[in-house]
Amino acid sequence: MFLMLRTASRLLLLTATLAVATESIRAETPDEQLRANADAAAHSSGSADGRPTLADLKTIGRERSRFNDFAAGNDQPGESPRKTETRQANLAQFESTIKPLLEQNCLDCHGPDTVEGNVRIDTLDPNLLTGGDTDWWSEIFAAITKGEMPPPDAGEFSDDERRLLVDWLSGELQTASIVRRRSGGHSAFRRMTRYEYNYALQDLFGVPWDFARDLPPEPHSEEGFENSSDVLHLSVTHFETYHRIARNTLDRVTATGDKPTTRYWGIAMKDAAQREWAKQDKQINELKEKWTDDPEKLTVELEELQKTFRQPPRGAYYKDLSSGRTAKAEWRYHGARYAFAPSEQRAAFPDPDDCVAILPNGMGTRLIVELGNQLPDEGTMRVTVRASRVNTMGDGFPSLQLLFGWQASNEGRALLRVSSEDTPVTAGPDQPQIIQWDVPLGEIYPRNSVRKTSPMGVTPSPSEYIRLVNSSASSSEIQIDFVHVAAPVYDQWPSQSHQRIFTATEDSSDELAAARTSIAAFMTRAWRRPISDAEIDRKLELFVAMRPQCDSFEEAVVEVLATVLSSPQFLYVWNTSNAQTSNESTDGPPIDAHALANRLSLFLWCSIPDQELLTLADAGQLTDSGILASQVQRMLDDPRSERFSKHFVDQWLDMQLLDFLNFKQHLPGFDPLLKEAMQHEPVALFDQMLQDNASVLDFIHCDYAMVNERLAGHYGLSGVYGNHFRRVSLDEGFRRGGLLTQAGLLSMNSDWPDSHPLKRAIWLLESVLGDPPPPPPPAVPQIDLADPEIAKMTLKERIEDHRNHAACMSCHSKIDPWGIAFENYDALGKWRDEVRGKPIDASSELFNHQTLEGMDGLKRFLLLNRQDQFVRAMVSKLATYALGRPLAFSDRAEIDAITARVRRNGDGLRTAVEAIVQSELFRSM
Repeated sequence: MFLMLRTASRLLLLTATLAVATESIRAETPDEQLRANADAAAHSSGSADGRPTLADLKTIGRERSRFNDFAAGNDQPGESPRKTETRQANLAQFESTIKPLLEQNCLDCHGPDTVEGNVRIDTLDPNLLTGGDTDWWSEIFAAITKGEMPPPDAGEFSDDERRLLVDWLSGELQTASIVRRRSGGHSAFRRMTRYEYNYALQDLFGVPWDFARDLPPEPHSEEGFENSSDVLHLSVTHFETYHRIARNTLDRVTATGDKPTTRYWGIAMKDAAQREWAKQDKQINELKEKWTDDPEKLTVELEELQKTFRQPPRGAYYKDLSSGRTAKAEWRYHGARYAFAPSEQRAAFPDPDDCVAILPNGMGTRLIVELGNQLPDEGTMRVTVRASRVNTMGDGFPSLQLLFGWQASNEGRALLRVSSEDTPVTAGPDQPQIIQWDVPLGEIYPRNSVRKTSPMGVTPSPSEYIRLVNSSASSSEIQIDFVHVAAPVYDQWPSQSHQRIFTATEDSSDELAAARTSIAAFMTRAWRRPISDAEIDRKLELFVAMRPQCDSFEEAVVEVLATVLSSPQFLYVWNTSNAQTSNESTDGPPIDAHALANRLSLFLWCSIPDQELLTLADAGQLTDSGILASQVQRMLDDPRSERFSKHFVDQWLDMQLLDFLNFKQHLPGFDPLLKEAMQHEPVALFDQMLQDNASVLDFIHCDYAMVNERLAGHYGLSGVYGNHFRRVSLDEGFRRGGLLTQAGLLSMNSDWPDSHPLKRAIWLLESVLGDPPPPPPPAVPQIDLADPEIAKMTLKERIEDHRNHAACMSCHSKIDPWGIAFENYDALGKWRDEVRGKPIDASSELFNHQTLEGMDGLKRFLLLNRQDQFVRAMVSKLATYALGRPLAFSDRAEIDAITARVRRNGDGLRTAVEAIVQSELFRSM
């Protein structure tokens, strides 16, 4: 009998993710599957072919969940029975029934004579509470529940035998987990991640800047998460970098001296077009001079020339609406011939003019407004344009995007997107709209390095520019008649970020008192807890020491605050416990209210607590379950919860693979708009489900998709316009819906020029089902494409041929079938029915002889037979992210309890988040 080995760490992950209903287990064998299908048909409304719909299977699979009857009286997180010291291993049942079962069915392959998978069942310690073989029993439990043990060719347990074995293993694993959790806690002591540090500074100072760009990227834990305590350590170099960032940040967010003078640029397109009109006038004059003696010929030549002037050129161009005259919007960097000079007087918007700039869609088009070398290092650059769409017919709207760039020489240049999102241009030419972007100049990197040393008009050029782009996915045009730029813009002085720090007035007669007020308030927010007088006094001693060396009161305070931000009290995530803990608790000591506020805000906002959370923690109210529940809802309704969606989804689905995907040199049609849409689709789906509290089963299949115009075109969906994502209903039978058919996830698990069933299968098992396959053994033979017979095979035939090797069979028989089910989707995730003239066969047979008929069959199998496994894997992934540490065997019982609560309350994604937050797992050490 075969049992697959895994590393010890993957055993822990398996323990934390696999638990499938006995009913579901039995339904995976072929005979039982027939009965399950009949049962499903009896419950279903049915599709056109008489089979239950995927929506029906969600209901049927939920009704068959083992969690419906899970541990009566213990189906809520945190409600584990007390006094676990009375629990004992059920060794009597093992000796009387379980041991004979195992000896009868397993010893041939896992006994003294044959040791497959490097495990002997007859030598395992049956005491799971204190023994050392808990991981192996977890592995056996997983193999049995998935129908992998015994293998199909070695006979089957009877229904009663399988139920008896699973019930004993499930109960013993549950009891052992509870006992072991009581005996020892877990350390989630870690520093903030790069992105958490960035958001914390953003929220502290109220500015959307990138503070962490000088920090190195984070490593990923074996579970795929960046916020895991086992990878987040701090070196001396880290401390030095954090102090430098803190000091630079405080310099940028505080204001000293008088308000800087604002410069203004007002550029009418009729002025910008004069350069091009002059070129055309020169052509006209040359013709007149050439044919001055032949008026008739001159008339013909002028008509032909004027006709070319009315033909729109490729790319951005200027147009005189009254005459129809057009000219290409040219730009050259050398000589600063296209630069506009600023003024110290604000330029008023003129009345709309007939001379406009036209921007066709496409990143290759360019309307450049050159601003010279007068833009400051810091402050806001406010760009305002008057724009409208040219074509008012149809349902779609074009979108406008802002870029910033410079070109110092033929080699030295940069072009950066500085608008955070695309702006729809909905107005018609009769009533153009005003579009405004506020761009923090200090966030633009790199700037032109010679802008302060090289004079205008020479090379290298010190000039910088803005560029307007029509970023629409479909053919469209935008017209602009006026562009206004102001920099630096400060709507108030001192800035709002300055006033967040200096709560006392600058002219206070008692600097020490003013410093104490500002420093104490800042420390409370930054360190996320009450600050003792002794801690404040130590910082005031530093202020007193620094004050004589500083030119101003603010500068001395800034020096002190830099030490606050580079302190471990800010950089580390502290989980202090509440001393008043019941001795009968099955879990570790509960964390105190401020640690709970911190853990909650890092989970849902990837940042530090806001004032409301801190106030509730100060009052001791946050630990109340009702108040905690209301805070979870408030935080999920806040826009900052989008950070949770982004970072959890990126790490859960291992989407860094998509970041490096680049088919540009090989595949027409794979463009930046499509890649950007692919990257955002899984996040948009998660965020929509989070807001709607949709069932997590929608990740397997749902009757809607989150798409924008570019992605909708890729999928063959019509009637979707614009670059923003929205929910679009799908007809029954449409080959999308859920995560498994999303183009980005399929593409990142491909191997251009074709799909890659192995990559897709491993991703499904690791990220979605929480069942990572073992690493390949050494010296695995490669597929020999030089063999002409193999070269003729389809991809599926090659995989089957490879699997026939003895060294490959054991692993691939449990991996390949999952990946083959994806074969109707090509390397870019588009549907296909054939490859090189051969029809695609996406059917496959699982290890237990269950057949999967392509993607529809895969979804049906998962929804009917693996709901419990998927929901529990989802809970485990969320809990790992929420806790900031890997799950251990001792967490198993609490994960089961959370999963039971989620399953019994409709599988909602919000429900899962709240269940985790309310659990003892989240609220204890």
